[in-house]
Amino acid sequence: MYDDLTEQTGESDAPPGCGPLLPADAKDSKPLRQQVFEHVRAAGRAARMDVTRALNISAGSATTLTADLIAAGFLREVDGLPRESGRGRPPVALEVVTDARFVIGIKLSDEIHTAVLTDFAGHVVGEATSPAPPTRKSVEALLEEIDILMDLVLRSAGKALADISAVGIGMSGTVDHGTGHIAWSPLFNDPDIDLRTAFQDRFGIPLHVDNDTNVLTLAELWFGAGRSIPDFAVVTIENGVGMGLVLDNRLFRGARGMGLELGHTKVQLDGALCRCGQRGCLEAYLADYALAREAATALHRHPRNQQSPNAMLDDLFTQAKSGNEAARTIFRRAGRYLSVGLANVIQLFDPGLIILSGERMQYDYLYADEVLSEMQKLTLSDGRTPCNVEIHAWGSMIWARGATALALEAVTEAALGEVRA
Repeated sequence: MYDDLTEQTGESDAPPGCGPLLPADAKDSKPLRQQVFEHVRAAGRAARMDVTRALNISAGSATTLTADLIAAGFLREVDGLPRESGRGRPPVALEVVTDARFVIGIKLSDEIHTAVLTDFAGHVVGEATSPAPPTRKSVEALLEEIDILMDLVLRSAGKALADISAVGIGMSGTVDHGTGHIAWSPLFNDPDIDLRTAFQDRFGIPLHVDNDTNVLTLAELWFGAGRSIPDFAVVTIENGVGMGLVLDNRLFRGARGMGLELGHTKVQLDGALCRCGQRGCLEAYLADYALAREAATALHRHPRNQQSPNAMLDDLFTQAKSGNEAARTIFRRAGRYLSVGLANVIQLFDPGLIILSGERMQYDYLYADEVLSEMQKLTLSDGRTPCNVEIHAWGSMIWARGATALALEAVTEAALGEVRA
């Protein structure tokens, strides 16, 4: 289990990179100039000879393209790369001009919103949190909460709104990344919200919004364990059950941008009621509200008890660890349903790695040996190496950092499109 997303750079003083670490033979349809920039950013610092080898281009092309990026103010030359042979002049390195662009990433949730401000190299410059009323709200009310949060993170970094090139937002629900429409979210009173237009009308800054599990998956792809893994899945268990998928080093969203709703796959016909209004969803057996629903019975709490779901689940976990069999049964049952969900992910996508994340990963019953063993029994894995499963119980701030990757991706494409040879 990782404590944070900081990369270990050993004895090198090179800045940590961010973004997917693509293999030399990776297929990339992006313009070559953008590939050069993103290779340097992913490496943290790279010599031109490294660029030529990694992208399989000529030395002349590397020189021309990097010169364009230096002239545009996106890359700069620095000294400091170690000599390969111990003789001669050390090669000149290239690195990102960090203050060329700044972005904000935001994670919206039921009880607390988080924000991270990063520079163009993906370095964290500022962080902020803001409490949120745990009720559904109008788009105007949510924008007011976002306004307060952005003011906090800007002040923490000593920046102004005019310094920000774009904002990325991750939130639960059915989100169309391409249009910025929220078809449904537990945060809103109404369906079909055009959040992108409403945000840009108020703040005058481009907004890029996605499902919160997708932005957490981007955090793994840009800053975490998934940087060098071409195919992996992220499954989250918090207020809901989400899934993100990376195929061939790219986030997969589905044909219409709203796929991979693992929490709303059906595991029991006419089963427990899900907050989406349907019955038998995986989420209805695993998410916070599902466990809290059963915890109220196990802990003999009155339905009108005002204790928050999080506090109730903490009590339930304590009771389970103390030997309360009813509490243990609730977690074990949830673990069995998780086994079914993970087995389905393996059968459908055959990922190289499944990362289990989210606040509920603090409850070890959900990833006990019997849960993972049951997962393997439910898959056709005879003669094959079992799928590796890792537990990443990140704090809430990493979701917001994933949203910065959402914004950085868009800002990079726009900025590099303005560069002309």
